[in-house]
Amino acid sequence: MQTEISTSNANDIKKNSILAWVLAFRPRTLSAGSIPVIVASALAYRDGSFRWVPALLCLFFSLLAQIASNLANDYFDYRYSSDSHSVRLGPARAVSSGWISPKAMLFAIVAVIILASIFGLGLIYYGGWEMIIVGIICVVSLIAYSAGPYPLSRNGLGDVFVLVFFGWVATAFTYYVQTIHFTPDVFLAGTIVGLGAVNILVLNNYRDYPTDLSEGKRTTVVIFGLRFGRVAYLTNGILATILCIFLMRNGHCAYLLSLLYLPVHIKTWYGICHTKGVALNRYLGLTSRNLLLLGLLITLGNLISK
Repeated sequence: MQTEISTSNANDIKKNSILAWVLAFRPRTLSAGSIPVIVASALAYRDGSFRWVPALLCLFFSLLAQIASNLANDYFDYRYSSDSHSVRLGPARAVSSGWISPKAMLFAIVAVIILASIFGLGLIYYGGWEMIIVGIICVVSLIAYSAGPYPLSRNGLGDVFVLVFFGWVATAFTYYVQTIHFTPDVFLAGTIVGLGAVNILVLNNYRDYPTDLSEGKRTTVVIFGLRFGRVAYLTNGILATILCIFLMRNGHCAYLLSLLYLPVHIKTWYGICHTKGVALNRYLGLTSRNLLLLGLLITLGNLISK
């Protein structure tokens, strides 16, 4: 997941500046970390169990975990030399562009993981010692996304990672620490927001298809082709919208508000289908915005149907 700043403007960023670090965090994509927590908390509110302290702890942990993953992706793509500065179609990378030194980036990754873990430890009080296991799995997985002997992002498993951790795990355990149980609805909601988050990655991989193919980075789009990328993007949004209907409780129609997401999603998809190369960077922000819209519509449905 990446920010929207072009490689051509990379030289305008001062090394180790606040702006450099903010861009390295990729703030335009952070809806993937925040929306699962917001939706799960709204479900807990609907079910009469909302607790703001564990909800905030989950929000901080999720956002920091995503930032750590973004930083690790930046650093290890530099190490693997998969981001060639001269041919990169996506927004510029912090380490490859010289904004941040590799040593400073590695230190930041460790620091952010430690900070996320501190917030995660606070969840033990609400969810029990089992939360330590959940936290360890999350940290190991976010590193495995970009690094290790079999990086998930380079071997066609990035989409699965996003669905699991920014869909099911983030949503289900945010709900769990507030209610101490799981429900079918929370996993359904996790699937919905997870599909929206996957589209951020699908778009990145669709845009980067030429460079990923030449560098041997086996994303799902490289494996199955550009047409698959377009179909997957459209299907994820349609399926997410359909699944919202199954969240209706006792015939309450508030979740039909989520149908407002569909025309926005289709319009974005249509634009992607008629755009190539660097111009696709614009749709990264739009895809993240769409996920935010979907999450807020589900949240509103939860609040109304209480």
